[in-house]
Amino acid sequence: MDSSLHEVWQAASGSPFLPTIGKGSQFFVAFVLLSIGLALTGLFALNRSIVNVPVLGIPASLAVAFGVVYMFCAVGVYLIRFSAEKTRVMQGTANWDKGLFSSYTINPPPVQHNEDDSDDSAEADIPPFQISLSALMETLQIFGAADAAVRKNDPDSYKSNLRNYKGSDAFLANGISANLSSGTCSLTYNQPGDPFRIQLEESGVKTACNLVTYIPEELEDIPFDMLGISFKIIMESRHLLDALAEIVPTSPDKLTIAVSRKAPYLLLKSTGSMGSTSVDFAKGKHLFESFEVRERWKETFHFDLIKATTEAMRVASKVSLRGDPEGVLNLQFMVEVDGAKNYLEYRLVAYSSLGESGSEDEDDQEEVAESLRSSSRQG
Repeated sequence: MDSSLHEVWQAASGSPFLPTIGKGSQFFVAFVLLSIGLALTGLFALNRSIVNVPVLGIPASLAVAFGVVYMFCAVGVYLIRFSAEKTRVMQGTANWDKGLFSSYTINPPPVQHNEDDSDDSAEADIPPFQISLSALMETLQIFGAADAAVRKNDPDSYKSNLRNYKGSDAFLANGISANLSSGTCSLTYNQPGDPFRIQLEESGVKTACNLVTYIPEELEDIPFDMLGISFKIIMESRHLLDALAEIVPTSPDKLTIAVSRKAPYLLLKSTGSMGSTSVDFAKGKHLFESFEVRERWKETFHFDLIKATTEAMRVASKVSLRGDPEGVLNLQFMVEVDGAKNYLEYRLVAYSSLGESGSEDEDDQEEVAESLRSSSRQG
């Protein structure tokens, strides 16, 4: 056996391998090919356009709002649910109703039965999974919705784009609205462990991105007492956006939200290094489509948390504000797409008011009195 191997070595030495590209020029050729590939990829990406705004645009609202690493995804019979949270003080949820899709097929795995279980028709839920939020945003950039991710790095973007109610850059950039019907977008998840696949087909050209899925961490919803809410207000989202636009120039750190049955009804008061600002709806109760107050409610939040919801606020038609006795604020935005209603929901946890309630109540009473005096003078 040793002699035969020695003969093979001797035969190989007589005919050495000569590569097509010389050893000295391999690095240069590889660099040129890589440069050409990157250039062509960039040109191709710039000429692409997103074809399904609700399917790929709604997650941008969550991505702008949260600086988290992973997004939680759950697939159900009637919808796909995406969730993300930030340090257990803010949680956002986007629901894609099956009505958004021209075709929606789900094949849940069968339930594993016990020997004494006679029901063979039951089906198990599809296990939830996690995907990288940064990878999802990179995918959106390839499809043409890059502005939403880029704008989060612009310190002045919130102030400059606050009043762009419809037609925010994240959804109308790069000619998106002009190409809504020129192609199709499909989302595929075959089985646990497989990638989450996003595929765009336009004019016979297919672009596919496979996002690696992970076993989800335990994700608990921020508790919110739906049956014992303290108040519920429904209004057009642009009215709330207008109120926040009046507050932004003072660069606030905190925002206090107070709701009462009597004027000023809804009061927004901000505090920061440049002073304080307040906006009330003492003369704007007619702007509320629904106004229900069970008990007076007043809580203070990080302004950045409220600010993070404005991406959804711009594309929504209506907003529902609800608060529970534990100080959790629930913001639910209704986004209408082709006659279908879909919802983005945020839950925000307030500052702890222990040891501060007395002084805050006094400040709030003074603010309400000043608001009423101003309203009477204007009247």
